[in-house]
Amino acid sequence: MAKRVLIIKTGSSVPAAGQRFGDFDQWFINGLGPERFDYCTIGVHDGEQLPGNVGQFDGIVITGSPAMVSHRHEWSERAAEWIAATHASGTPMLGVCYGHQLIAHALGGKVGPNPFGRRMGSLAVEIIEESDPLIGAFAPGQHFQATHVEAVLEPPVGSRVIARGEGDPHHGLYFGNASWGLQFHPEFNIEIMDCYIRSRQSVLTGEGIYTDRLLASLTATPCGAAVLERFAELVDDPAELPPAPHRAT
Repeated sequence: MAKRVLIIKTGSSVPAAGQRFGDFDQWFINGLGPERFDYCTIGVHDGEQLPGNVGQFDGIVITGSPAMVSHRHEWSERAAEWIAATHASGTPMLGVCYGHQLIAHALGGKVGPNPFGRRMGSLAVEIIEESDPLIGAFAPGQHFQATHVEAVLEPPVGSRVIARGEGDPHHGLYFGNASWGLQFHPEFNIEIMDCYIRSRQSVLTGEGIYTDRLLASLTATPCGAAVLERFAELVDDPAELPPAPHRAT
């Protein structure tokens, strides 16, 4: 019987990418392995309710979003409460971009506009925790696709920084209890990134960012898919997960 993975969908892709490649949940399914797990997608941004029994799932993925965590939308705050309660279960959890920030917010961290401004394109990410089960094998660094204007400004107490990016010292976090957050998008490929840059052209131009230069700087990022493959392996084999912290009785 296939293990079950819950995808918490917090928004939808830009239309140009969606029409060509499908939506966020499909990109994660493609990266984790379409036949590997039994997938359930819940669109919390559309008002869909998260399950009361998280024990029915073996892994959880929280997608990116065009929304902002700092805007504290009602659906987002409800999801944050669910994430905080679920974190204690030790179910493997991966938050990406908005999902990364939402886990940090749910566990007491601070999220807001990145003081260094927008980050977009094929970015160099420094992997600083070689022993991390999820991304340690990609040390000392790799390029990944990224697009965001907010960031984790203060990580939750007890979390550990596992990756840094230019203008983002908390680009990757391990929150404990088999929960990770990544600011970059492992589910993006170069074609999806191209769609995002072209879709944001007027905004980027208004910010003084030259889209032609940004497009020319794009590079393939095969390690993104490898990160999702690694998360799938951790869901498949819980013996590889970090030990849960000892709790006094």
